[in-house]
Amino acid sequence: MSWKRDDSGQPRGYHHGNLKEALIRAALGLIGEKGPSGFTFAEAARMAGVSPAAPYRHYRDRDELLADVAVRGFSAFEADLVKAWDGGKPDAETAFHRLGRAYLAFAHDQPAFYSAMFEAGVPLDANAELRAAADRAFLVLRNAAETLIAALPQGERPPALMMALHIWAMSHGVAALFGRGDAGRRPLPMSASDLLEAGMLIYLKGLGLPPDKAG
Repeated sequence: MSWKRDDSGQPRGYHHGNLKEALIRAALGLIGEKGPSGFTFAEAARMAGVSPAAPYRHYRDRDELLADVAVRGFSAFEADLVKAWDGGKPDAETAFHRLGRAYLAFAHDQPAFYSAMFEAGVPLDANAELRAAADRAFLVLRNAAETLIAALPQGERPPALMMALHIWAMSHGVAALFGRGDAGRRPLPMSASDLLEAGMLIYLKGLGLPPDKAG
């Protein structure tokens, strides 16, 4: 970044190699320090090293910046889930538990992204790109649910969407309470991964899918 000054010595303008990326990095840093609701648009500009007016070149307001951060988060989240699922190999049950571990790992390793995605209060429908990114990530869970219930007789299969929502709610609850990588993490006398896996095993058994049948 370089500044141009007029004869009075005051900043006249600037050039920033990648202002949008700098603002996203600044927002992630501020989310980590203060939470997604704890900073202003001007603070993001200051951390990015630009004037308070500069962010308006790319974003209407702070919520639009947060939405862009959440889009990046959901895209990275989707990639991690796809990698963990790995096409359901070597069997659906094994891959399913890898998904759970990947969910927790993302929440722990990327707490600022996770907060922007789930705690910033930005409506998904306010941004078509955000809605699409969130839907793609959820689709990995839904596809996993469809693969798992395929092992059940046709008349005994729960709706895949309902099952995916149950899985999501359980994973999110464990991640938000016990698997965080920030100060919001609650103490737990076991690992978050063990807690989630135990809950999932109980859930699968309730559906008639014990480990020896879930793949």
